[in-house]
Amino acid sequence: MDRMLFVAMSGARETLIAQGNASNNLANANTTGFLADLNQFRSMPVFGDGHPTRVYALDERPQTDFNRGGIQQTGRDLDVAVKDAGWIAVQAGDGNEAYTRRGDLKVDSNGLLTTGTGLPVLGNGGPIALPPFDAVNIGSDGTISIRPQGAEGNELAVIDRIKLVAPQYEQMDKGEDGLMRLKDGTVAEAAADQRLVSGALEASNVNVVNEMVDMIELSRRFEMQIKMMKTAEDNASAAASIVRPV
Repeated sequence: MDRMLFVAMSGARETLIAQGNASNNLANANTTGFLADLNQFRSMPVFGDGHPTRVYALDERPQTDFNRGGIQQTGRDLDVAVKDAGWIAVQAGDGNEAYTRRGDLKVDSNGLLTTGTGLPVLGNGGPIALPPFDAVNIGSDGTISIRPQGAEGNELAVIDRIKLVAPQYEQMDKGEDGLMRLKDGTVAEAAADQRLVSGALEASNVNVVNEMVDMIELSRRFEMQIKMMKTAEDNASAAASIVRPV
């Protein structure tokens, strides 16, 4: 009886985790450059004293969906989309280097070039800072040029170059902050062959229909596991009544 209850209980718990993953994907269906998280279930034996006679359900995120979202033209000077398998290097909240495909860039009050979420974009020597300008242009190789404030129309100054990297997908891991990092904790080398599309953004790669179908399936699975737990309880009560002294 306890085996049935244990399997149903662990399955219900892990189903809730899977629902959270699907909900997060759906919530980011319109987030620029978002990559969906994949999900899978498997059974795991319970090891301990004695023989492993019990199993439990395990939900895990085996990998990130690296399929790219569609490129949408915006015409905005600071919007960039990464071509092919490249990534934009940014400074994460912990101060370390991380990677993203989110290209809705902006300049904050201190002149720092940041992503739409406020993460500093990295260049050749660290975070990129722009002096006051009247116009800005980001080239296909990531080179940032500006027309300084008050300068003549043909006067341009090259400020820096966005660091673009292209490590192998199997070397990368997605953190809870949604940023990608190398699994071994090192920093990726700049890739000179990577290119950007200026005035465009990469859409999220979330398939809304698939995620909605998964949510419905997970909801039904959770209900089934709750019914199994109730059945286990009823069976235990019935067995106890049989052996109860009259």
